[in-house]
Amino acid sequence: MLKLHDYWRSSAAYRVRIALNLKGLDYKQDSHDLRTNAQHLDSYKALNPQGLVPALDIGGHVLTQSLAIIEWLEETCPEPPLLPRAAADRAVVRAMAGLIACDIHPLNNLRVLRELKKDWNADEAQTKMWAKGWIAEGFTALETLIGRHGGGYCFGERPTLADCFLVPQVFSAQRFGVSLDPYPNIRAVNERCDEHPAFSRAHPAHQPDADTVDFNTR
Repeated sequence: MLKLHDYWRSSAAYRVRIALNLKGLDYKQDSHDLRTNAQHLDSYKALNPQGLVPALDIGGHVLTQSLAIIEWLEETCPEPPLLPRAAADRAVVRAMAGLIACDIHPLNNLRVLRELKKDWNADEAQTKMWAKGWIAEGFTALETLIGRHGGGYCFGERPTLADCFLVPQVFSAQRFGVSLDPYPNIRAVNERCDEHPAFSRAHPAHQPDADTVDFNTR
């Protein structure tokens, strides 16, 4: 049995839940509350020295980093595929995922916003403005890419690696008050994914550790 070290509101863990669901794989969840720094306990850092979620225990071997985990799932459980067959198309999908994983998400995750408040005395409005600015820049580029390559999903007519990354980032963006009105392609893909059971089951609100805290509260 796969064990996912998780947190209900983590965008990176959300990606892996989507991929696991799309692959039709069963997994157990072990939650680590990021608000209380549970991910920094020695017991967890013995599994993942970086002290981040997600981590996936595949039977005594622990995988870290959401992109690496999903690539492992793709290699070991290739059906249904999350990457297109053509090499150039795979590169496009990976670029879309990388745009989110490398250029948007790291600049608006919890630990960065905490540092802005701690080291630079940024208030709530300033940290939200910081996050919204980087999300808008990334979404503007992604909107164009989906316009070129989308066919209901980010790339083509079925979910790919890119959709596993997009939907959690949209969830995060909405928590920061980012309107999707300037991004009709992103909005349409997100709505399409909302109707897919694999994405619905992965939603933060449907996780066993989800609580009643307002989603806009960090």
